[in-house]
Amino acid sequence: MSQLPEAPADTSVPTSADVARLAGVSRATVSYVLNNNSTVRISEPTRRRVREAASDLGYVPHAAARSLRAGHTRMVLLAAAHVPAGPLHQRFYQDLQTDLRRLDYTVVQYGSVGLDADEAVRAWAELRPVAVVSPGGITLTPQGIGVLTRSGAKAVITLGPQPVDGAHALVMDQRQVGGCAATHLLSRGRRRIGVVMPQDPGLAVFSEPRLAGALRAVEESGTDARIQPLPLRYEEESAGELAERWRTLGLDAVFAYNDEYAMLLMRALQDAGVQVPSETAVIGADDLMLGRLLRPRLSSVRMELATAQPLAEMIDRLVQHPGGARERHDLLRARSVPRDSS
Repeated sequence: MSQLPEAPADTSVPTSADVARLAGVSRATVSYVLNNNSTVRISEPTRRRVREAASDLGYVPHAAARSLRAGHTRMVLLAAAHVPAGPLHQRFYQDLQTDLRRLDYTVVQYGSVGLDADEAVRAWAELRPVAVVSPGGITLTPQGIGVLTRSGAKAVITLGPQPVDGAHALVMDQRQVGGCAATHLLSRGRRRIGVVMPQDPGLAVFSEPRLAGALRAVEESGTDARIQPLPLRYEEESAGELAERWRTLGLDAVFAYNDEYAMLLMRALQDAGVQVPSETAVIGADDLMLGRLLRPRLSSVRMELATAQPLAEMIDRLVQHPGGARERHDLLRARSVPRDSS
């Protein structure tokens, strides 16, 4: 087993008392300044002197000690997703972290790959977060939510296609994406629509609801249109095999799950001599910049996340006022962006 190197014997850890002596103030003043306590009036020159002293000494407050004094942490735990994160999720997490830090929360991303739901919950609870945001792919249960609540979490929030009993829910209904894509293709007169189903088990949480949304759109259209699922691996060979037998399928359009799969399949179709869009219309999702640079330019479904209240502020409100009714917020907004490929 590898061991951490020992610290040099003459290395000392600076304390708040050291900062107080250097700044010429009390330890209480150091605590008020460095913990951003605004309830006590301290002049700006004094605040500046304390911060400069802390910087010169390399002092930072002890988070665990501060939590013990306060009786709770200011930590919001963002559980890392078990599924590949698309650009929408990446932007969501980046914006959320930035906004939470502005509200003086410490944000910790916790990698839970390899842990089952119960193990993950216990690992999160050990850190005593004041709030937990859990993405799809980790199946929280009411029992797990109880463990988090008893460990001090004031708010447990799930991010996924369905709410979970006992938790606040940020719902991303992926059926909207499939329905939006299918509705666009139907509006272009397409009636035999393929829907790509990625053969990555981690993507099923997204692909299956998108297929269901496409099926519902066709059913509600009152047309004789049909949907055909198309299993596809994210490999050139798999796309080439599908393209070679494309004309035997009798399809005139395809919703390719997302822009990456759409670009993969569209190139394979073109290599096989299938004309896009005259023979087959193609639409993806995510509205990636790269799709706009293709020829033909790729049609896509653009997705956005929106809440009536900024999400970080909502988390802060739930932390400040725990115990209320569980909230549900439908985040996902989707709309088609027609371009040359459809």
